[in-house]
Amino acid sequence: MLFVHGASRVSIRGISKLVIIPSRPSTTLRINNNTLICRRKYHVEGLMLAPVIFSGLFVALWTWKCFMMVTFQNKIIYMPGLPPNARWEKIQNYASRCAGVQWREERVRAADGTDLALCVTDVDLGPSATSGLPDVAFYILYFQGNASSIPPRLPDLSSVLSMLKRRSLQWRDRNIRCTMVCLSYRGYWTSRGRPTEKGLNMDAAAGLNWISQLHQNSYGGEDQGSRPSAKVVLWGQSIGAGVVTNLAAETSMPGNVRLDSLILETPFTSIRAMLEVLYPQKWLPYRHLWPFLRNHLDSWKNLEVISKKYRTENYLPEVFILEAAKDEIVPSELSQKLYDRCLELKLPVTRKAIAGAFHNDTMFRGEGRRAISDFLSHRMTSTRV
Repeated sequence: MLFVHGASRVSIRGISKLVIIPSRPSTTLRINNNTLICRRKYHVEGLMLAPVIFSGLFVALWTWKCFMMVTFQNKIIYMPGLPPNARWEKIQNYASRCAGVQWREERVRAADGTDLALCVTDVDLGPSATSGLPDVAFYILYFQGNASSIPPRLPDLSSVLSMLKRRSLQWRDRNIRCTMVCLSYRGYWTSRGRPTEKGLNMDAAAGLNWISQLHQNSYGGEDQGSRPSAKVVLWGQSIGAGVVTNLAAETSMPGNVRLDSLILETPFTSIRAMLEVLYPQKWLPYRHLWPFLRNHLDSWKNLEVISKKYRTENYLPEVFILEAAKDEIVPSELSQKLYDRCLELKLPVTRKAIAGAFHNDTMFRGEGRRAISDFLSHRMTSTRV
């Protein structure tokens, strides 16, 4: 076999064939002034590929998170499963810490048939408080925040009622029966269903109707003059404050119950405002998702409706705003806006900040419980018999 550079002649079984053997590729060199120069071509498409891929992934993840926030906003706002044992709490587990206040569980159905749980207690107030017919029946309808359940809150609520009872011993010619009703939203504690703002509005209306029916059953008679007048205080904490203003603005009071006042504990103006608080960076898109909100809890707008609604009835409910001085979730600016809004609408309003309290601490502190007790005492003693 004869090899030639670049080719060889091979004889196989007598047949001659020319086989081309590729030679090693040569590198093109240019010699300039005794300098060896090698030129390479760079492709712009290759250089831009990595930034484009990473930018695309970033935008895709951003879009995905926005989509998930909009889709699962109810899961983000309402957390009935926190802490994990919230659904299995029992009233009797906290009975020893309730200062002798006896709580009982009741049931009520919302307009859509959802079965709801209530925690209820009765306290007779006044120096001559008896189990007889009171001068005034005062009802407090309480709405909790977005997590946990009602039973763990009972010791603090009981403390408020105990303070109120001690204070009532100084009243003159006043005999009041105070009934506190704590509503467990749908999906919370032993209530059925899943929480949404529309559902919570129905739950609140069901709680109010339950109070109306309780007053009718307790004192009977169709003649309003034959039984004590009924006043109701709506008290809400955090998202519960939004439920309170929704109820007062959108639901008509039953004929035998009159709205007396609103207690807004650590409130915010609206869910939209909270989006801006939680995501203040203008370059983040989350604050701009408000058009897709299904939950609003807009106390700012509701206060105007309440003002117009009750001004035609020749009386205005008083508003008490209780804020936490060190609130780590809701800034004090939102409470200030609600306070200014009430002044603008000429709604009677009082505002108090609890020193050193965080968002969920106001009722843990004696100053917070005392502030609520003092306000309730003020409303009860100013009520006409």
